[in-house]
Amino acid sequence: MNGDVVTSSAAGGGVTTTALEDELRRLAGSVPDPELPVLTLEELGVLRGLQVLGPGRVEVELTPTYTGCPAIESMSEDIERVLHEHGVPDVTVRTVLSPPWTTDAISAEGRRKLEEYGIAPPRPGGPASAGGPVMVELSVRCPHCGSTDTTLLSRFSSTACKALRRCESCREPFDHFKEL
Repeated sequence: MNGDVVTSSAAGGGVTTTALEDELRRLAGSVPDPELPVLTLEELGVLRGLQVLGPGRVEVELTPTYTGCPAIESMSEDIERVLHEHGVPDVTVRTVLSPPWTTDAISAEGRRKLEEYGIAPPRPGGPASAGGPVMVELSVRCPHCGSTDTTLLSRFSSTACKALRRCESCREPFDHFKEL
């Protein structure tokens, strides 16, 4: 897709707004997460929406993984850059806090990629999705050997979204993306 498609679409050149929004959402969603570059914003589930507001005008909605997430600014800039490169001159990225993001928003492909990258993914349908309390101690499977004999070393790792654990079987440390 190039700038001509955006211009001709907005001028009624045969591409529907829905098809244009779908393509622009695909582009915005393909941006890698700045803290977990193995995942796209779509796979992480932080891209909430995209609307074409008019010719060359797009609004994107992002929900951070937690309020005050320092990566939201970088995500916004990356989305703006990608959409500008594809012919959208006026891009607004809006932060949406409600409903809050939970780890249930991570796609199955995102969970697979996290594990492949060496990060234990959060379990789908965790405590947050049931509206219950978030457990402090979980039986977390080691992404290296598959053992559930793991120990929590620190509730926080390289980001606030992850905890640092060690596998007692293979002795390897690993990050666990906490269930939120």
